[in-house]
This record gives sequence, structure tokens and C-alpha cells, in this order.
Amino acid sequence: MNGDGMAAAGADRSLPARSGHLPLRPLWLCRACGQPWPCGRAKLDLLASYQESPLNLLIYLAGLLCEAIDDLHRLNPSTTGDVRDLFDRFLGWPARNRGCRPSTTHLQTPEET
Repeated sequence: MNGDGMAAAGADRSLPARSGHLPLRPLWLCRACGQPWPCGRAKLDLLASYQESPLNLLIYLAGLLCEAIDDLHRLNPSTTGDVRDLFDRFLGWPARNRGCRPSTTHLQTPEET
């Protein structure tokens, strides 16, 4: 890890940085709004970046899910929580919003689901 808590080898080069809603690792909170990452804006950015390759988005998010589970467990093994919640947080929303275009569709936030 480097000084900002990001793995040096994969410093999230695939994340769209246009809005600044990037994960603060190892906490996996949004750097811009403090919400659990991916926050609503990050989801929109990811959909826009991967609109031509939704399968690649799922593969990318699955890798980040594994990293988040490891990071959060390392921080506090007793409060990592149910991995199903993290699975839904990282991979549930693309499945629920399959086929959405970010410019015309409202994404469901965790509060709306």
C-alpha cells in the first residue's frame, strides 16, 4: 500500500475519476461524499465508463469486492459483517440496473431498494 491506503500495483486505474467519487481505502468509503463506496455518483460514473462492456464492469467490481472484504476484515475482523451485504453493495446494483443508460435513468440508491 502507498501512503493513501491504496495498493501500489493497482491504484484503481480503471476507476473513472471525472467526479472524484473514488474509494478511500481500506475503509471503502467515498472520498468525496463519505458514503459507502460505490456511492450513487460512483455508480453513474462506472456505468458511463463501462456502458459498452457491462460484463467487464461486473468482473472489475468482483475484483474490488474481494479487495474490500480483505481490507475490511483486516481492519476489524469482528465487525466485517455479513459478506452478502458487501456482495450486494458491489455487485447487486449493476444487476438491478441492467441495461440502464446513466444519462437517462435514475439508479436506485441503497435507501431506495
